[in-house]
Amino acid sequence: MRVLITGAAGFIGAALVDALLARGDSVIGLDDCNAYYDPQLKADRISRLEGRGGDFTFHKVNFADMAALSAALDGESFDAIVHLGAQAGVRYSIENPAAYVQSNVVGHANMLEIARHREVEHMVYASSSSVYGGNDKLPFSVDDRADHPVSLYAATKRADEMMSESYAHLYRIPLTGLRFFTVYGPWGRPDMAMWIFTKKILAGEPIPVFNKGEMWRDFTYIEDIVAGVVAALDNPPADDGNVKAGGSSKPHALYNIGNNRSEKLTRVIELLGEACGREVQIDWQPMQKGDVQRTYADIEAIERDLGYAPSTTIDEGVPRFVDWYRHYTGE
Repeated sequence: MRVLITGAAGFIGAALVDALLARGDSVIGLDDCNAYYDPQLKADRISRLEGRGGDFTFHKVNFADMAALSAALDGESFDAIVHLGAQAGVRYSIENPAAYVQSNVVGHANMLEIARHREVEHMVYASSSSVYGGNDKLPFSVDDRADHPVSLYAATKRADEMMSESYAHLYRIPLTGLRFFTVYGPWGRPDMAMWIFTKKILAGEPIPVFNKGEMWRDFTYIEDIVAGVVAALDNPPADDGNVKAGGSSKPHALYNIGNNRSEKLTRVIELLGEACGREVQIDWQPMQKGDVQRTYADIEAIERDLGYAPSTTIDEGVPRFVDWYRHYTGE
């Protein structure tokens, strides 16, 4: 299979490229490598992929620019799309909402148009656990309502799901949306808590902890995430009129990809301190605007339909991340 992957220089995207190349697929990667976080990390991920062998082509392009996107893909053929590229980050969406509308809404519409005109077999796209907003029913199920977002980032991801539903209805394109839950692991993002905390702990600096530590997250290790994405890619929803996960009778499914465990943030901090071999200093902070207190994935649908079975606990995954971080940064 030849697969087009957006966000190929990103955390999940690069890990997915690696997995698909390892099983013999051909991959076309797209990413604009913007400066939301250090572009050097993105360049290092791409260099690693280009050095591993396999049929990998990379284009530096902004998929929200339809003219540039079309030019980059001129002459390229592909069977399926995994659209992972997006403007990430809940907190940054409060500061710069326009970036989210452009990348996550306009960019997603562009990828749907590419899928339509190229008549691809399947497009998998990244949604987010953020779409559940302040939902206090736990665990979060794909059958729950998700129309009360508490951040613009979440609103754009829900908009992506709704646009996808309309394309599945109008053009019968097989589409699968994946609601990711707090992904972490080697080659992760510097704007996420795992990286921020590790950096500060090793530097002997206090780490900022919001809501006085009364925070829970369904931390999901990168290898488990990628296993779920690959399973989704290999199983496009059928256009058979049957109701899919998430409630659509069109060829459009929605799945949670999480670890099915809601871990208290203070427990993760303990594990980071142990892995770093340092005492942890904490700067207790109030709840941050746009944030939610708890996430917890109900993964029954993806277990049933795709055989998804996450296996990495935070006790295993956190030390692996710290080992990688220290090797990568030399700290």
